Amino acid sequence: MEVGIDSFASHLLQNGGDHLSGPEAMRLLLERIERADEVGLDVFGIGEHHRAEYLDSATAVILAAAAARTQRIRLTSAVTVLSAADPVRVFQEFATLDLISQGRAEMVVGRGSSTEAFPLFGYSLNDYDELFAEKLDLLLAIRASEKISWQGRFRPALTGQGVYPRPAQAQLPIWLGVGGTPESFARAGTLGLPLMVAIIGGETRRFRPLVDLYREAGRRAGHAPEQLKVGLHSLGYVAPTTEEALNGFAPGYIQTFGQRARERGGFPPTRAHVEAQAGPMGALLVGSPEEVAAKIRRHSEALGGISRVTFQMDVAVLPHEKILQATELIGSRVAPLLR
Repeated sequence: MEVGIDSFASHLLQNGGDHLSGPEAMRLLLERIERADEVGLDVFGIGEHHRAEYLDSATAVILAAAAARTQRIRLTSAVTVLSAADPVRVFQEFATLDLISQGRAEMVVGRGSSTEAFPLFGYSLNDYDELFAEKLDLLLAIRASEKISWQGRFRPALTGQGVYPRPAQAQLPIWLGVGGTPESFARAGTLGLPLMVAIIGGETRRFRPLVDLYREAGRRAGHAPEQLKVGLHSLGYVAPTTEEALNGFAPGYIQTFGQRARERGGFPPTRAHVEAQAGPMGALLVGSPEEVAAKIRRHSEALGGISRVTFQMDVAVLPHEKILQATELIGSRVAPLLR
């Protein structure tokens, strides 16, 4: 199992109680990616948002800076909002990243759970699914061939133009990021794409029917079982003890999701909610290294086997030093237990 970290490049991470400036937040983020590489983690992902609290709207730029400062770790988006992007440009950016990193680039593409990108780039949410289906088709066509003849509804046609540069890898890895829509799971299986499932609440085992749907769609399309990899993106935090982990994670989680609840008309979370979600069946990967590793194994068994798990710690508004400590614990104690 591959183990990694995802980040949304938050500049709400606190240093002595103060919000960080943009330049300082970016400097510390790159330091965290370097540390993830040093402790032997397999992958680091940067999300894509277009909100004031996050600095990740230009994902490939951040990953390119990280590529120049790391040696082994794979670098990916988490996720690229493909529906609101130009697949030609997305491929060019990640192919360039692949050259800079000497073949360590990947991308996870999705429709996006945050919708700010759609009006920002002039797209209608009424076309939410059609945009993604068409643009994914074009992205995969570009990956397969450097010269493209293609026609669609949302982008001018391509009539044999070449798309350059080409990546260092023979085939740039593209994962499909999904939430809970059955059609998305089936689409990934039919296309034979590895699946990254974002599970941020509830019980992870409830996704088993959807993962089974993915694998069955892949089997019917003729894809080998080993091609149909499943990854798990989870909110989490690791500390020396479970009590320390909960005490560090809960306040920022409650702050972050309380704000989202106010924006969307939902109910803000409580400490009891956090503790329940950090329990044996809940989605949060919060606890001691041994407890978190055991929980990931349970999640893997419940989903029929997973190939990758990534921790997302930004929602907890943790100090930089605590995230570095968690990164070291994930690399030195959690990952060896899972491998």
